[in-house]
Amino acid sequence: MSSKKRTASDDTPASARIDARIREYDDWRGEMLARLRAIVREADPGIVEEWKWNVPVWSHGGLICTGEVYKSVVKMTFAKGASLKDPAGLFNSSLEGNTRRAIDFREGDTINEKALTALIRAAVALNKSRT
Repeated sequence: MSSKKRTASDDTPASARIDARIREYDDWRGEMLARLRAIVREADPGIVEEWKWNVPVWSHGGLICTGEVYKSVVKMTFAKGASLKDPAGLFNSSLEGNTRRAIDFREGDTINEKALTALIRAAVALNKSRT
């Protein structure tokens, strides 16, 4: 994928842009992003899909997480991850910051869907508690 700015018009729905991003990767990364998207949407029916910073963003009462695709990982960055309990130890990236935490998924990784769903719901609850 080139680093050039996308030419899609600003009124393209976020869901369509996310669909397009998934299709851009015809390997494990597209499949992983699609699965992560499904888990986010299943975790909370109030999730809103957005497109910011040229990446998929999921929000509910504020930013929950992003889904970024790189050469060797699909990264889910939780905006307020440092404030979330992570008993399953899903966070494995961006651990040094005071605010964000991320999960890097690599080819062949399995997703602990139960723990990820709990983490997403905790992020939504945290956002709701701050409004």
